Amino acid sequence: MALVAVGGYGRRELLPGSDLDVLLLHSGRPGIAALADRVWYPIWDSGTRLDHAVRRPAEAREVARQDVRVALGLLHARHVAGDPGLTSDLRSGVLADWRTGARTRLAELQALHEERTARSGELAFLLEPDLKEARGGLRDAEAIYAVAAAWVAPGPGPRSRAAQEAILDARHALHEVTGRSSDRLVLQEQDEVARVLGLADADALLCHLAGAGRAIAYSLDQSLRQAQRSRGMGGRGAGRAGRLRGGRARTGPERRPLADGLVEQDSEVVLARSAEPSADPVLVLRAAAAAATAGLPLAPRTLARLKECPPLPVPWPAAARDALATLLGTGQAAVAVWEALDQEEMLPGLIPDWERVRNRPQRNPLHTFTVDRHLVETAARAAALTRDVARPDLLLIAALLHDIGKGWPGDHRVTGEVVTRDTARRMGLPEADTELVASAVRHHLLLPHTATRRDLDDPQTAAQVAATVGSRPLLELLHALAVADGQATGPAAWNDWKAGLVADLVRRVEAVLGGQPPPAPLPLRPAQVALAEAGQPAAMVTGPEVTVVAPDRPGLLWQAAGVLASHRLAVRSANATSHGAMAVTSFTVAHPYGEPPDAALVTSELRRVLAGELDVADQLRRQGMLGAPVRGAGPGPVTKEQAGGSGGSSPRTSTGLRPPGPRGAVPPGRPGLAPPKVTLVDDASRTATVVEVRAHDTPGLLWRIGRALGECGLDVRAARVETLGAEAVDVFYVVGADGRPVTDAPTRGRIAAQVLSALTG
Repeated sequence: MALVAVGGYGRRELLPGSDLDVLLLHSGRPGIAALADRVWYPIWDSGTRLDHAVRRPAEAREVARQDVRVALGLLHARHVAGDPGLTSDLRSGVLADWRTGARTRLAELQALHEERTARSGELAFLLEPDLKEARGGLRDAEAIYAVAAAWVAPGPGPRSRAAQEAILDARHALHEVTGRSSDRLVLQEQDEVARVLGLADADALLCHLAGAGRAIAYSLDQSLRQAQRSRGMGGRGAGRAGRLRGGRARTGPERRPLADGLVEQDSEVVLARSAEPSADPVLVLRAAAAAATAGLPLAPRTLARLKECPPLPVPWPAAARDALATLLGTGQAAVAVWEALDQEEMLPGLIPDWERVRNRPQRNPLHTFTVDRHLVETAARAAALTRDVARPDLLLIAALLHDIGKGWPGDHRVTGEVVTRDTARRMGLPEADTELVASAVRHHLLLPHTATRRDLDDPQTAAQVAATVGSRPLLELLHALAVADGQATGPAAWNDWKAGLVADLVRRVEAVLGGQPPPAPLPLRPAQVALAEAGQPAAMVTGPEVTVVAPDRPGLLWQAAGVLASHRLAVRSANATSHGAMAVTSFTVAHPYGEPPDAALVTSELRRVLAGELDVADQLRRQGMLGAPVRGAGPGPVTKEQAGGSGGSSPRTSTGLRPPGPRGAVPPGRPGLAPPKVTLVDDASRTATVVEVRAHDTPGLLWRIGRALGECGLDVRAARVETLGAEAVDVFYVVGADGRPVTDAPTRGRIAAQVLSALTG
């Protein structure tokens, strides 16, 4: 027979209040029950808590096969006394069973993890965490070892081992302070536990534990993901050598391009063979954006190599800002990617003040998350509100930084404004944009505080807010930021009542501020003027800019956009103007692989389109660009108010079409992304009807919109097209066949519905 330590005793993790988990193992010895009593009673008499069992090796293995919790305890079986051969046979048998049944066992392990998380929450974000059962607690640390025991993933690394020791230390101190076995760290014990551990106070203790819990949770997620791939449980893209496709054998894993220097392989984002991290400072953000956009994790090896990237220059290049906006604009998908960057300690190199709010607890019971996670969650929710602001990229940055001042003493709104201004300049934002973001951070509580604490029927209330805000762009940012901040704070912090009060206040302030005219187009350059005065259709390529010149005619803008899309050029901005009888459209484009377009070929195809010799729609369809509509929900029913008149979503809009629902609600479709929105803007122009389109950027988007406007019998007189991160903000100045603005409500409603239908399929 043999006495075997299992569970925490087997792992050598006994704490002052722990049970002794033991198994008396025997091979059919007579009188084993009486002998077991001779072992158990002295332990009971000593007052020690005992969890015991008496079994034969075969019985122990059978129980382990039936109960995953028993199996987890036996994985760390340790010989204490008696016949070591029995212990060795049991250990080898249990491990063999665990590896043989790994697919089932690991599925059960993951189910246990999810059950514990649902029941006990996440250790990092609880004011009174359960150190053992919560996500990121000691049970999850055990699970990492269990995954490794199946030979499908490596064991815990130094960071997760250190995190486990930190939580064990805290649990040990808690047992000493309370004098009993306790796993929940309640508020009244935290200061004393912190003192025992040599930490400054309860906040320092919670910050310490939050970091440990997140490290363990992240490590377990990686282990389970790698286990799925190793056991063939992975999903999309999990190619293997020898797979047959189209009658041909592949000799390696599938690799799908995602962005410059990045590909998908085995359902992860990995570096392309041509990538050079040591020479590419933007690669970190570009990889993060690609991973979030594709909904895939960054491979561990990729994360390790991204640390080779040099620091971003200050100010950041435009590509870095664009990648950050794209990352944050993916909504909830950005949270896991940001967490990976955090765990790999890459965030301080991007935002130096991030370390001051990292894992910082919030004693306000309304808050669900630590300060840093709350910032990311706010940005994720702001992604669903980007259709409602003029500058979605600035909304996302403001959301990410709105509480950054909590890392400094004093009013976090005041300190946050200072930190945000420095950070925005570091990011290379123009001074006007920097001030807008800094003001949004300074006043991010203005609307909810005023709406819930002042009389909205008093004209002075709206007047004071308008005087503080000063502009419609800032008011839009503050409204969206208030919604995102409230949603990310917690269920008790935001509700329909508060949302209604804030929206009412915003409408009143909008009335005080009035509307703002759209920005004037940039003047033509001499080379563009010379091209227009030649009087023939032509294209000119200057770096990423493509200038298209042709005789002015209805539909020219979207036909030219279709030609560019057929060359797989993504339109980042467009400016359509006229010079005499010629229309001059300047496109800023991007190619996935950095190759410039062929000016001669673009000119040739443009001439064929104008002559009716080239069907752009058919060409795009054959290239697979018309197979999927813009991501987001389909159009909702057109209400009477949306069809015309003054019943738009704000005083400046007469028609605003989007799937119905309260402002601030996460729309249907892909989580975290807003549906497309089409608005006919009142009072923006006396000579044209202004159509504003907000949508997630996709190939051929400008062509879709332009064709829809053309099918409505409209001529595009001018356009302002801009892509901010992953967000397209397109404004078209259109007139009817008579050359006048469209004023009747039914026709305006049909225009909005037609464009929305083109976006959603």
